[in-house]
Amino acid sequence: MSKWKTTSLLLLLCILLILPYQGRRTQVNAEADTDAAQDLPKVEEKIGGVPSGLSTDSEVVKRESESISGRSLRAEAEKFQFQAEVSRLMDIIINSLYSNKDIFLRELISNASDALDKIRFLSLTDKEVLGEGENAKLEIQIKLDKEKKILSIRDRGIGMTKEDLIKNLGTIAKSGTSSFVEKMQTSGDLNLIGQFGVGFYSVYLVADYVEVISKHNDDKQYVWESKADGNFAISEDTWNESLGRGTEIRLHLRDEAQEYLDEFKLKELVKRYSEFINFPIYLWASKQVDEEVPADEEESTEDEDSSDSKPSEEEEEDTEKEEETKTKKIQQTVHDWELLNDMKAIWLRSPREVTEEEYAKFYHSLAKDFSEDKPMAWSHFNAEGDVEFKAVLFVPPKAPHDLYESYYNSKKSNLKLYVRRVFISDEFDELLPKYLNFLLGLVDSDTLPLNVSREMLQQHSSLKTIKKKLIRKALDMIRKLAEEDPDEANDDKKDSEESGEVDEKKGQYTKFWNEFGKSIKLGIIEDATNRNRLAKLLRFETSTSDGKLTSLDKYISRMKPGQKDILYITGTSKEQLEKSPFLERLKKKNYEVIFFTDPVDEYLMQYLMDYEDKKFQNVSKEGLKLGKDSKDKELKDSFKELTKWWKSALASENVDDVKVSNRLADSPCIVVTSKFGWSANMERIMQSQTLSDSNRQAYMRGKRVLEINPRHPIIKELRERVVKDPEDASVKQTAQLMYQTALMESGFILSDPKDFASRIYSSVKSSLNVDPEATVEEEVEVEEAETEDTSKETESSPKIDEPEDLKDEL
Repeated sequence: MSKWKTTSLLLLLCILLILPYQGRRTQVNAEADTDAAQDLPKVEEKIGGVPSGLSTDSEVVKRESESISGRSLRAEAEKFQFQAEVSRLMDIIINSLYSNKDIFLRELISNASDALDKIRFLSLTDKEVLGEGENAKLEIQIKLDKEKKILSIRDRGIGMTKEDLIKNLGTIAKSGTSSFVEKMQTSGDLNLIGQFGVGFYSVYLVADYVEVISKHNDDKQYVWESKADGNFAISEDTWNESLGRGTEIRLHLRDEAQEYLDEFKLKELVKRYSEFINFPIYLWASKQVDEEVPADEEESTEDEDSSDSKPSEEEEEDTEKEEETKTKKIQQTVHDWELLNDMKAIWLRSPREVTEEEYAKFYHSLAKDFSEDKPMAWSHFNAEGDVEFKAVLFVPPKAPHDLYESYYNSKKSNLKLYVRRVFISDEFDELLPKYLNFLLGLVDSDTLPLNVSREMLQQHSSLKTIKKKLIRKALDMIRKLAEEDPDEANDDKKDSEESGEVDEKKGQYTKFWNEFGKSIKLGIIEDATNRNRLAKLLRFETSTSDGKLTSLDKYISRMKPGQKDILYITGTSKEQLEKSPFLERLKKKNYEVIFFTDPVDEYLMQYLMDYEDKKFQNVSKEGLKLGKDSKDKELKDSFKELTKWWKSALASENVDDVKVSNRLADSPCIVVTSKFGWSANMERIMQSQTLSDSNRQAYMRGKRVLEINPRHPIIKELRERVVKDPEDASVKQTAQLMYQTALMESGFILSDPKDFASRIYSSVKSSLNVDPEATVEEEVEVEEAETEDTSKETESSPKIDEPEDLKDEL
């Protein structure tokens, strides 16, 4: 048995010795075959065919294969094979077409920042790990080599040993990698990169050959290299400049990724994704400078000739001037390190340590706003508990011009999401409700997974908690803005304020309301949970506010004794509402009525049913109660016959009832609607909709009720005539005309304007004593015919020559 074992071991050793030799022969033969094949003519298949959306263009494949074949791993390097899942991952990245390749730089800078964080943490207990001089500088450097098409990213972080290079770049130790690869294959969502610890492999989106040079304090400097062909090699670095400590990644860019050799492109990506990284990020950038150089020989000769012509006395005095003229300024291109992330992450500091100027500067940087206007308010807070995050919210000084144009269609939010100071996205509209989309700011969370995709964020358990806290803080910020405004405060509080602060904050909430008031109203409609808190932020004008804005709390404090409802009216303008007949008796009794003039107010009041146990009452609808009058019952009884007759006379107008009014003082009659139906203003708004359906709107129109003023002389006279002759045609005509007039005065649109005009003309005839049977005189057609004959005769008559003298005079 032992004999067989010895023979097997010898055979196995022979095979192992032969395989590398055969492999080298195969490689040499393959390279020779490749060189020979390049001279042969090639026929392109599928000429004129359009490549599939999921396949790679044949020209791209050709260029990539040529580029990769031009570079080979170093022969003396130690060869390794990637883990199977890594090979699958890189195959997906390389052979798929993605639109957003920019994220590779974000991933590399994030990895560099993590390495710097690690060495800084170690230096807290051992300062010697940082070293001295350049090694002690914790920074990230980006450098371009346009000739060689190389992009380098270097950090002075902790670095990697040889074992680290094999473990971190050759395998994916984190669990869940298989599910990540499957998700990439099915959805192709690049935002998933980094979610499973595979951010480094995004370099193959733009590079076909990658070198990683790394130096750890406990090991020598090594080079890791790979062409993403399933293999990688590691060798001791004896030819590159010593890093001292840290890692440098060199990307040999593909032909399709040459845009990343542009300095402006790299600056844009760093500003977008990595602006608030803790460590400084430098770019080896070029700039034009003016430099003085010696003038040309011809110019200097001319200067000498001109100097010889001068008198000898002036030569000594002008020597210095002559030397200056022998130099000239030219523009030269110089390179230097340029800091890209000079804006600090102020949300990481305590709010007490940040000044107003710093907040204003940070807002302008965040909003890309280059004006001098400061934000109206801001809120800087740290949330702790189940979900920990830091956030800064700003109220802009002005509303964007298109804030409400695409309110329900826009998916972009002004709130940026960061994870550990790395920008993830600004397309998460789930962090704030739409009615708060005017706020600017950012959220930085350490509990959310890095580079989380939008779909994963929606399913993340932390999202609801973050959203709830953000809404509460945003509303508190707006409430505080109102409380600090002297115009909103009480008179006794105004006197105690300092004059400087009063002048600065005066009118701020009025300005906010004029810019963003509609958003608060939309919030009341959409957010039932915070409806009462949003209602406290409402502002409006009233019949007694003298043009100033007031709140619901102030309105309730001024309510009359015994008043149970909050009274309001809707319309197109304040001027129109002030003259409304609905307010006649309310004004005489000194009731305060809220004016709602925004179209969205009609929708608002359908959701805001009560506030602080007070119901809302539209004074143009049924249900208005102004206290009991002992004479009301007697008046109703005395006009019972008139109201019954009038209702039958208006049977064709779909009038639900005719009643004696308790809201009129000077007008004879008015038309009100049922309590839960549309008001006249709402009917007009709905009819003006582009896709309105008149048949469906008929169900929502409120029942119309004609209310009459029993004290008005017209109504009294009408009652007398109805008692004498209920069938009198002129009385019926008058009753119909009064109803149509009341409709117009109440804000309704007449269904038959022609009929109304005819009744008006009939009334005018009666007042002018014109016979009702009188007709319009018909136009005589004969005169028109005679005129046509006369014109024809004039055209056909011979032209009489004018004398020459007369022509000259003319």
